[in-house]
Amino acid sequence: MKKALVALCCAAASLPALAAEYLLTVTRPNNLHVVDPAKREIVRTITLPGDGIPGAIVVPKDGKIAYVLTNRMESVVGVEIDTGKPVFRADFSTPQRRVKGFFAVAVSEDGKELYVHQAPVQLGRAEYKVEDTYIAVFDTADGMHAKPRRTFPAPRRISLMAATGNPDHIIALGWDMYLFNTKTGKLEKTFPIRHWNRPGIGEPDVLAMWGTFEQARALSTPYFVAKTDAAPDSAEAFKAGIAVFDLDSETLKVKEFENATTAMFSSVINPAARNEAFLVMNQLTKVDVDTGQLLKRKDLEQTFYAINISGDGKELYIGGALDKIAIYDAASFDKKGEITMPGGADQSIGWMRVVKR
Repeated sequence: MKKALVALCCAAASLPALAAEYLLTVTRPNNLHVVDPAKREIVRTITLPGDGIPGAIVVPKDGKIAYVLTNRMESVVGVEIDTGKPVFRADFSTPQRRVKGFFAVAVSEDGKELYVHQAPVQLGRAEYKVEDTYIAVFDTADGMHAKPRRTFPAPRRISLMAATGNPDHIIALGWDMYLFNTKTGKLEKTFPIRHWNRPGIGEPDVLAMWGTFEQARALSTPYFVAKTDAAPDSAEAFKAGIAVFDLDSETLKVKEFENATTAMFSSVINPAARNEAFLVMNQLTKVDVDTGQLLKRKDLEQTFYAINISGDGKELYIGGALDKIAIYDAASFDKKGEITMPGGADQSIGWMRVVKR
């Protein structure tokens, strides 16, 4: 009996510890917050170096370092999540050249490379000269004064990027979706969205600014589109839909699910039921992306911009816009709690990411 007990204890000791999930969000003027959603509390606030306002947050698979777009979208700062120590910084602009990164930042799964879509302008004495856009590739090992190791051309209006299951690929969302080879810089495939040429369906309107794809490995965004074969004054004339790009299979799905009656800013796919999507702005909405069925909707107490979800698909986290993260039951839409940002600080248009530590 004693031997069996010792063996059982040894086996239990050798089991890996369950990974805890944490939320990352940002607030003005330039803070990154590490939030424990289970305890409903902020466990660490990290003051980012330089000026704000912070926005996009990207984290490699190991969940150790958060890279945040900040400094008026002209820098990316990397900090250790556990200690708050700055370990990386890339400043884009110079006195002669202003370079912005409009939300589109991604990091490789292994954390070795950082990708930033950049829009440069030459600052002359009497005029500004707009230059072509591109994706800059940084080596994260270059530390606090990182410069691009290489660049490759990319279309304008890119607002989201993510690493796919292929270690050489990133997907970039703009007017269409573009699959790039990060080693060669080649645009390998275009997935039409604006240029989809669907009978009876016009060009979609997409506001894709919030990246929340880590749980289900699916990059999604709401869209709104005119029905060109419907009477302009009919209820069917304008539809709401959702686009979902599977990061592992590198496939795109689009589905309309209702007449356009309300605005929705961001969405997340349920990792426990991948046919379910949750969308947010003034309402919390649940849809079936396979059938196009609207499953559930609830009015919210305020506007929220960003949404994310727990790894088991049971809790929804909604934030952005103001000073709190609200937590809702994913099945019932009952509110389960909220977490207020220190000093009532505004999350503005910042992202909200989930990491496992």
